[in-house]
Amino acid sequence: MTTVETPTSTTVLTKFADPLRIPPRLRADRAEPHARFTLRTEGVSLQLHSQLPPTPLWTYGGHFPGPVLDLHRSQRVRVTWENGTTTPYPAVSAFLADAPGNPSLAMNAPGIGLAQPVKGVAALPAWQVTHLHGAVTGGNNDGWMENAVLHGDAQLSEYPNDQPAMTLWYHDHAMNVTRLNVFAGLVGMYLLRDDEEEALGLPGGDREVPLIVCDRNLETDASGRFTGRLLHKTTGTLPFVGPYTLVNGTIWPHLEVRPGWYRFRVLNASNSRTYRLHLLDEGGTVVTGSAWLIGTDSGLLGAPLPVPAAGLTLAPAERADVLVDFGAFGGRSLRLVNSAQAPFRGDPLPAGVKPGDPLPAARLPEPDVMQFRVADVPPTDAFRLPQTLSPSYYRLTHDRLPPDHMHRMLALAADADGTLGLWELGEVPASEAPTGGVRDGIIQVTDQDGVTTTYQRLARHFDDQLNWRARQDGWEVWKILNLSGILHPIHIHLTRFQPLSFDGYDTARFVQAQGGTAPGAPVAHLDSLPIDPSLTGWKDVMRVPPGTMVTVAGQFRGASGRYMYHCHILEHEDAGMMREFAVMPGAVMDVGGMGGMGGGGMGGM
Repeated sequence: MTTVETPTSTTVLTKFADPLRIPPRLRADRAEPHARFTLRTEGVSLQLHSQLPPTPLWTYGGHFPGPVLDLHRSQRVRVTWENGTTTPYPAVSAFLADAPGNPSLAMNAPGIGLAQPVKGVAALPAWQVTHLHGAVTGGNNDGWMENAVLHGDAQLSEYPNDQPAMTLWYHDHAMNVTRLNVFAGLVGMYLLRDDEEEALGLPGGDREVPLIVCDRNLETDASGRFTGRLLHKTTGTLPFVGPYTLVNGTIWPHLEVRPGWYRFRVLNASNSRTYRLHLLDEGGTVVTGSAWLIGTDSGLLGAPLPVPAAGLTLAPAERADVLVDFGAFGGRSLRLVNSAQAPFRGDPLPAGVKPGDPLPAARLPEPDVMQFRVADVPPTDAFRLPQTLSPSYYRLTHDRLPPDHMHRMLALAADADGTLGLWELGEVPASEAPTGGVRDGIIQVTDQDGVTTTYQRLARHFDDQLNWRARQDGWEVWKILNLSGILHPIHIHLTRFQPLSFDGYDTARFVQAQGGTAPGAPVAHLDSLPIDPSLTGWKDVMRVPPGTMVTVAGQFRGASGRYMYHCHILEHEDAGMMREFAVMPGAVMDVGGMGGMGGGGMGGM
């Protein structure tokens, strides 16, 4: 990296001082149907900014983020995820207790300050397991969180890659410590291509750029100078958010581009921060008409969507495939900024605030993400934005589902002590609905047709019994009702899905302290909400805002075994917002007497 003069203030870093790193790519010969790779985790120290000392990290192959695996559909791959990490846990973990004066904002500040080190983190072993997020693969290859390995051992996984072109990513998924292992650097991107995508002639080579975005905080020494070490500082019940934005492992980098079209594969790899991204010109005005969304988590859209002036929102683990035309900006620079408050609830910017303005009271002290520097040369790009992207794409509706699909009901709720959980719900016959006061685990919901249904909680914590078994290649509809006050990005392994509806609900009658609703005081439907066009593609992560029921439908195709679904706010996942489900061949379920067993599912409706 270019050396930059150290600034006067020891905790101020110069923005856009360093070039964007491009992770190395691992490709396999297209003629080889069975590719093999070994990715070894190791502890290294890398500069995250030219004004910082080297930062200790845990990495895949010595790179942060790890190498980009670049493969073609149906090219089966066997990956040996070898644990070669010998260094101690590299980051500092600290907790800031609540106190008068809203000290939680101190989580934005570098340095531990009044926070206390979290007991046991410094002595954590390198216990690691890798999950290929978005992959259709058997349960034994999926990176089950308790099947982590220690130094010297390896996880062997096979990925058939029998799925459309999409942007996947790989990351650590170890039980109880996913938030810490990912924070330490164990992330990387995985690109899958197919003939449909390649026929489009999209920008490639150095015009196809991965942008892996995350936030971090930094430790300081007794004199207030950066030590280089990462700092995972949290407060109260809030998950981690930090003041420094990294793209491809560099804080506030810049990228030299030429006038013309570029393809950016964007991933939000943050622990909990949501990004609402905007391009700004040199005068701070939002640029419109130059950026187009062409794909979501799990594949291409049917047609390009313009990125609106309101921004492109990405919660943790969401991906966006974006085309940007820099043809009109030769000799100028553009800034990519974030306008999402933290914790994010989907709220618009406050009155009088525009994208690019800092919002320190909303834990967004630094909105800048990166800078694009457009060369002052004539455009030579012959690419034209296609009107059709994926002829195989279709907008999923309930009417297009097979009649034997299964329905599930899931609530995102907190226990009386504030512990968040995933509440799997089963319908209670009307004749057995309770009377009297609030009963723990009993929730009544009135839908848009005025029909009130009583549900009983079947499970809420990871170690509760397995309830949900899906038929391999079967379709399911999941209704996800958010009774908490926080937006949760819900990730379901093995499947890709689309939202069928968003509905607002009056959740004030849910009595958290007693774990239910009183008879006759249900959680009631308020209104049907529009679906953001950017969410109408194929997804594997769905943002569920508070007071909202999101209904999604997807197929559990191509594999079987035990899998997980969970909130992808990593602090929530580690604290219990994760549950298991099983996928089994239908014939096996039928022979075993499980043919109609849905664990509270309501059958095709």
